[in-house]
Amino acid sequence: MHGLTDRALAITRSNMAEKIVITGIGASSPLGGTAPESWEGLLRGDSGTHRLEHDWIDELDLTVKFAAEAKVRPSEVLERPKAKRLDIASQFAVVSAIEAWADAGSPDVAPERLGVDYATGIGGVWTLLDAWDTLREKGERRVMPMTVPMLMPNAAAAAISMHFEARAFAHTVASACASSTESLANGFEHLRAGLADVVIAGGAESAIHPITIASFNSMQALSRRNDSPETASRPYSVDRDGFVMGEGAASLVLETESHARARGAKIYAEVAGAGVTADSYHITANDPEGRGAIRAVELALAQAGASADDVTHINAHATSTPVGDIAEYTALHKVFGDRVHEIPVSATKSQTGHLLGGTGALEAMFTALAVMNRTAPPTINVVDQDPAIPLRISAQPIALDNGPQVAISNSFGFGGHNAVVALRNMN
Repeated sequence: MHGLTDRALAITRSNMAEKIVITGIGASSPLGGTAPESWEGLLRGDSGTHRLEHDWIDELDLTVKFAAEAKVRPSEVLERPKAKRLDIASQFAVVSAIEAWADAGSPDVAPERLGVDYATGIGGVWTLLDAWDTLREKGERRVMPMTVPMLMPNAAAAAISMHFEARAFAHTVASACASSTESLANGFEHLRAGLADVVIAGGAESAIHPITIASFNSMQALSRRNDSPETASRPYSVDRDGFVMGEGAASLVLETESHARARGAKIYAEVAGAGVTADSYHITANDPEGRGAIRAVELALAQAGASADDVTHINAHATSTPVGDIAEYTALHKVFGDRVHEIPVSATKSQTGHLLGGTGALEAMFTALAVMNRTAPPTINVVDQDPAIPLRISAQPIALDNGPQVAISNSFGFGGHNAVVALRNMN
């Protein structure tokens, strides 16, 4: 046992100086069934939002009748026996993880050195509420024995760990809309601590359900633009009126640079730093001073060995709510000063909707592709930009310069959770 402890300590000391890099990406989003399709749709300025065609929309007379559903159902990709034993959120997680693993070249890593850091904001809401309907309508005997394993928030992490035989650890984060950014931060730290050689990190959500739609609408958080769903998510626009619910998953394969180089892996970007903080202010409202968000950005940059002047791109949380967008801008202005008006900003929820616990991983993936390709994605639907939020956004992609790229991806969630990752180009 002593020998194992010495080895772990040696790995930890070595890894603390290592760069952590992204070598594989996978996604199933409202813009496409894969990471490349999602990125291509993003650059085209596609909208993943549409009117929902489910019977329950009209039967329940819901006020909000649209959302950004994933473009490809995971049941079209997974084998039926596997899909039947997973909630749809976990199905999305497994589909994106399989893609990311293949994209990374299916690393040859010992099971005890492969870890999973995965996230969700809500978990298996469809499984839980379908089981409740079954219990009321058909009785106890008809409730599936797999109900609890399917609905539990750690189901996605468990399913991924079993699929890939990852035995180092399988951690789950549930911190609302900051969840999967926090999972990336955990993956980063776990690799630096020497707890694994490779980590599959990310997040998934599938909560476009009558209960969640009605609840978010009740708190006046959702857009109600039933007449034009595809333009409903409009961050920074004067007439923004709430967010659009989205669904899907994104997974990223993380590893130390030396491990990646040794096996000849391609590298998308470096995860250079991460910051995770809590507002401790209100269960749904942002800290009006933005103190938690500011510290999260500053922590991520400090860990990256970067200053505010080094940042060349920002993927903002930007949900399209009247209060949230201005609160994030206020925090960014305090960190970057007036220079924030020059930095290309992307508000990608304008196209994907808000994937809740899956959104941070998807946006971190977009940010990695942005610094690698030196292209900031567009922000759509901003017809009349709010003069109180004078950020540099564009309905077309913005070319980033040829110098070093340092970008941040922001995620903030109910409960006062703040998570930010800093990414750096490697090309």
